[in-house]
Amino acid sequence: MKEERSVLSLATIRRNRGISLEQIAQSTKISVRSLEAIERGDFQKLPGGIYNTNYIRQYARAIDYDESAILAVYHQSVGSPEAQNSAAKGNGSGLLGGYRPASSILGS
Repeated sequence: MKEERSVLSLATIRRNRGISLEQIAQSTKISVRSLEAIERGDFQKLPGGIYNTNYIRQYARAIDYDESAILAVYHQSVGSPEAQNSAAKGNGSGLLGGYRPASSILGS
């Protein structure tokens, strides 16, 4: 199976949590194609405007991932002012900056 390229390894995290793209698509009403684009960081394939940030937020919630980490990557890729603000604050540090420990997922 070909591994997708992603800055945050979102597809790997999703699979490790036992969640399929089809499950996310069904619960969020976001197309599998758009979800794949988010995982690859291929944000120009999203519909645009406020839909992009909404889709990213819903995807992050569906896999229990820090949405601000994905949004920081998104804002950086589109060159938005939010990316500069996030960088100034030091948010999204490291490759797994938004990765939540298992204890927070399992409610321990």
